[in-house]
Amino acid sequence: MRADEFDVRSGQVNHPIFAANALWLVFFVLLVGSGVVAGRSFAVPPESDKSSDADKIADEEKQKPGNRDRAEASSSEDKAQVDRQTDSASGNRGKSNVPVDPNEVAKERKAREAAKKRGEITFDDLKFEIEKGAPFKSEMLTNDNKDLHKKTWQIRGFILPTTLFSKSNIREFVLVRDNQECCFGPGAALYDCIMITMAPGKSINFSTRVVAVKGVLEIDTESFLYPDSEEHYAIYKMTAEEVK
Repeated sequence: MRADEFDVRSGQVNHPIFAANALWLVFFVLLVGSGVVAGRSFAVPPESDKSSDADKIADEEKQKPGNRDRAEASSSEDKAQVDRQTDSASGNRGKSNVPVDPNEVAKERKAREAAKKRGEITFDDLKFEIEKGAPFKSEMLTNDNKDLHKKTWQIRGFILPTTLFSKSNIREFVLVRDNQECCFGPGAALYDCIMITMAPGKSINFSTRVVAVKGVLEIDTESFLYPDSEEHYAIYKMTAEEVK
């Protein structure tokens, strides 16, 4: 500052710019003293910023191995619980939605009873309750099954070709309810096949069409076991007098 800009005797500022700066300095000091500037300098961040930071911290915690495993386990349990509730509410999951007509069931049963009086049965008459893959037990047989034992019946089915050694002069074969090989062997239902032996002096030729076999039907729970096993591959057998 030059000497002519300040009057030593009067203490006044002669330069206009210096005077303006001095006034601004006084105003700033007053603002600091009132706390306005300080309030701006130390203002609390908006609430949204705090929430954002909290969310970031929560996400970081979830990503830690232990916390992530617990969260996934909880999510899986919640899903399983929802599935159980859905199954319970539906009541028919995995079952056919087609309603059963009682009149049709009664009509079918009446027709089967009439056929049995004529000496004719179907593979449905051989059925009994058994879980797939479960071992057979004699107590699974119903009274209806046992009533078929050692009586002459006629039943229709297919000759299983994979059990044959020739296509003519056949004396033994497996009769199955349809022409798919799933009806005999591992995984097949025991009531879907009959081990046929032709009566002495009788034989047949192989046919791919449906055949009607007539003979004495027996329940045999001892003869048809897999080698070195207690598992059955059949329980019904027949000595056939006629195949047509």
